[in-house]
Amino acid sequence: MSKNVSEVKSTKKFLMINGQKIETAKYASLKSPYSGEEIAEIAMADKELTAKAIDAAYNAREVMAKMPAYERAEILEKVVILLKEKAVEAAEIITAESAKPIMFSKAEVARTIETYKFAAEEAKRIQGETIPFDGATGGVGRIGYTVREPIGVIGAITPFNFPMNLVAHKVGPAIAAGNTIVLKPASQTPLSSLFIAEIFEEAGLPAGVLNVVTGPGGIVGEAIVEDDRVSMVTFTGSPSVGIGIRSKAGLKKTTLELGSNSALIIDKEIDIDQIIDRCIMGAFSNQGQVCISLQRVYAHEDVFEEFVTKFTEATKQLRIGDPFDPETYISALITKGEAERVLGWIDETKGSNANIAAGGNLKDGILEPTIITNADHDLKVSCQEAFAPVVIVNKVSSVEEAVNQVNDSRFGLQAGIYTDSVKNALYASQELHVGGVIINDVPTFRVDQMPYGGVKESGTGREGIKYAVEEMTEMKLTVWNQS
Repeated sequence: MSKNVSEVKSTKKFLMINGQKIETAKYASLKSPYSGEEIAEIAMADKELTAKAIDAAYNAREVMAKMPAYERAEILEKVVILLKEKAVEAAEIITAESAKPIMFSKAEVARTIETYKFAAEEAKRIQGETIPFDGATGGVGRIGYTVREPIGVIGAITPFNFPMNLVAHKVGPAIAAGNTIVLKPASQTPLSSLFIAEIFEEAGLPAGVLNVVTGPGGIVGEAIVEDDRVSMVTFTGSPSVGIGIRSKAGLKKTTLELGSNSALIIDKEIDIDQIIDRCIMGAFSNQGQVCISLQRVYAHEDVFEEFVTKFTEATKQLRIGDPFDPETYISALITKGEAERVLGWIDETKGSNANIAAGGNLKDGILEPTIITNADHDLKVSCQEAFAPVVIVNKVSSVEEAVNQVNDSRFGLQAGIYTDSVKNALYASQELHVGGVIINDVPTFRVDQMPYGGVKESGTGREGIKYAVEEMTEMKLTVWNQS
């Protein structure tokens, strides 16, 4: 058993409602995905307790709406300072509850700090504009301007794969914009959210502004989505759940960050040695449990064999094991059920023309990083979201063919292309039907201030602090008649 998991262990973790720790009638055992060791007992909320959290957020909304921008920014800046001081503890919590290798947990905490820093800065930059009313004959003698006002209560439903930074992408802009939040973290990773809630309390956030409600999605999530006092729902997770949220949300605003099977095009004449490390990171960081994980590679026939050989060699060198080992690159998937699902998808390829170039097996309960070549489009490892350390590599004869293959997908989050041709780079940027095109890098690239979101079944709306603030505010127009 990992010493660090035991250090994180606590007997019980409670709900956080209106600045108070709230006990519940039922608790669920939270276990390490890697060791199976119990980490904590987590409070399970029901609809009534979820409603109390919404009450608290609804009652606190005027306090936040009237709080000056500089005060909102100061609270977020204080969170940045506190999180820097507690960065090691934060990383250990992430690794304990998610089995994310500690090297990647430390990187996530560093990004989370940046995300809250961006939120603090954006709190002071929420601007409107003046309208030239005399551009219309009926507008002469009038002046007008817009302001952006907080939307009210935001329901945030977050995933397990980045349990601290993807919470920051919802909580940070919500507070920057003057909103209140009811946060339902993923069932496997509640500790990160409860940890952050305590940091916000220490930073001086008023009671009721950030409420954390742990429990089943079918109970807590539905109660949040269906409550009329919640003005917006922001969700990161599966397309099926996101579509269900959209259908139940009515006139609420929704931001949905959903699935992907992100692809990379490798053009001819690319120096393969220069891109292998980035492809390894893109495909296998956090066990491939990344929304923009590199799942499909379309390599030009001139470089296909070289890429497969070198990519396979590098993959076989990755350390598999305990996520608290600083050398570990690959550890356990979030549940054993997920590992079994992906093994089934890999087995499906064995009845086709596909070839397993690396991995494909469980090693001490951990799915090996897996490379599959010549995979037909209709295989699950190609057309669905693997969310695992699995990547396919197929041969193409042109960038045009590759673009068609990338676009032949129900998803469209991000895609990448390595090319020395400006013409091909421009073609890809124009023709790829995705939310973001990354030129000369893997589609897994993201920094936290950029607009992030997709098309098709990859979702609606954009995250990235400035863009999330726009989603989390309403525009109001004021017109003055001077005559």
